[in-house]
Amino acid sequence: MASAVSLLLLSPPRQLHRDGTSRLLSTPHRRVLLAAPTSATPLRLLAAAPRASNNNEAVEAPDRLVAAVAYLYPFLDGAHHGRFLLAQFPFFSAVLRPLVPAARLFHSSPLTPFLLFLTLYFAVVRNQQAFSRFVRFNAMQAVVLDVLLIFPDLLAQSFAPSGGVGFEVFQSMESTVFLFLLVSLVYGGGACLLGKTPRLPIVADAAERQVM
Repeated sequence: MASAVSLLLLSPPRQLHRDGTSRLLSTPHRRVLLAAPTSATPLRLLAAAPRASNNNEAVEAPDRLVAAVAYLYPFLDGAHHGRFLLAQFPFFSAVLRPLVPAARLFHSSPLTPFLLFLTLYFAVVRNQQAFSRFVRFNAMQAVVLDVLLIFPDLLAQSFAPSGGVGFEVFQSMESTVFLFLLVSLVYGGGACLLGKTPRLPIVADAAERQVM
């Protein structure tokens, strides 16, 4: 059974209205970057091996920290996809326990995700004077990853079988999305703290086109 930590981390999936697809795609903090690649499925994303590249110049400690923290945004926004995995493996709840304060703050208001999106995209990614390219690229990867969550969210709302093989497939897909977000958080944040540039599959190409 999922612990209290799991319940804090897993916000309810977004509800669709009768015009579900159009309403979800018009969500402000995900509409801005719908030019990001849309052909990759969560399984393809998880199967592709991420790569980290060394920077030619030393990255300062503040830049490393800001870039690493950016990867919390898509993870907290999509953590509800891990409800099945956390219920089956309570070990993950213990691992994620340090994120409880961040999760509580993230879900404190419905406006928080939108405000964080505006902050990351306009105050960080587009702010060449205040932030290095290292920070802006990683922030952009986090934003693009969050935009790609549109597709598993659509699937979770439109295809939710109650039993049988379909339910098992649905559980596997939800867990795959969660694991990819968790790997992105650990790998992306860890690489940033080491001063290396992580390149997430598919996401990195879209981020490159947005960062000057």
